Amino acid sequence: MAQLLNEIPWEMPLLPPAGDTAWEAIVKKRVGQVSEVDRRVASNPWIRQVCLDITSFRPFAMPMRLVSIGAMVTAQENSCRYCYGANRAFLKILGYSEAFIGRIERDMYLAELDEKDRAFIAFCRNLARSRPRPAKSDRDALVALGFSPLAVQEIALLIACGCFFNRIGVLIASPPEQGFERFANGPIGRLIGLIGPLTRKLMALKQQGPAGEVAPMTELTRGPFGAIVGTLFGLPSAILARQALDAAFASPILPKVTKALMFAVAARTLECRASEAEAARVLAEEGFAPAEIESALTTLDSPRLSRRDARLLPWVRNTVYYQTGRLQGETKALAAEIGDQVLLEAIGTAALANAIIRLAMLLE
Repeated sequence: MAQLLNEIPWEMPLLPPAGDTAWEAIVKKRVGQVSEVDRRVASNPWIRQVCLDITSFRPFAMPMRLVSIGAMVTAQENSCRYCYGANRAFLKILGYSEAFIGRIERDMYLAELDEKDRAFIAFCRNLARSRPRPAKSDRDALVALGFSPLAVQEIALLIACGCFFNRIGVLIASPPEQGFERFANGPIGRLIGLIGPLTRKLMALKQQGPAGEVAPMTELTRGPFGAIVGTLFGLPSAILARQALDAAFASPILPKVTKALMFAVAARTLECRASEAEAARVLAEEGFAPAEIESALTTLDSPRLSRRDARLLPWVRNTVYYQTGRLQGETKALAAEIGDQVLLEAIGTAALANAIIRLAMLLE
């Protein structure tokens, strides 16, 4: 069973707040408040944008109530104290009882939910955990229970986004949103929770508004990992994945080949042939021969990388499956060697690799 909230070890923050008031104003305008994560990733343009896009994620083919439950389940599986605590508190504000939340956390039978919703929770756990990743039969089972194929695509995207944000929270050891957690569990939060069902209905009504345009398939499939992003065709939010990949690989802080090798290492660890092949295509465009790629994946090193960047390959492998305290300790040691700016870029790349590779299950 995944760890409960009070069981997750947590280091002191590995990155300081950036203090970017202009960016904080944009975040406030879009989502209403600036989080601890927002403040600590603000110095990196593409990472902060992806985090904001995920925070303001609006479902298209699945109900918002499942998004809220799925976000907490995914954060628990990824042992992210920051995201787990914030999402748990949000469920309390939405009117879910402590008993109901506790049964979800302990993966117990939920009489309050039908078979369809219970299957959704199990799918979230299995894809976030990915030992092994769910197969096509698992997706087919969701469709058989009444989820549309487009909803299953969106569920996979939701979990991938969670895996990205959770790893950002873990790898920077973001301080928990203790004020919000106390509020949700305090008298005012409990009072608000009494009207939680009404809040959920209002959120459902808001969801019925325009969701944005659907990007053409050619827009989704161009660029790195296009075959994987193309599986999201039909969802307005599919462009989130495309823009994240484009911005990550365009960022000059780490070389493109370093990022591609980080993706390849994560893909090999997750035993995802499709993602590994996509990373190999990027590396081939940069002049890597197949034998060089295989050598890098076998040894977790490459003569093409600087000593600094070679340090990232064994580290990124450890971001796939991890114990939170140990990984935060390794990341703290890495920060002392490479500095905050490069560390944040490496963290974003590792988080994005873990997200996109889990999303690749839609190809299978």
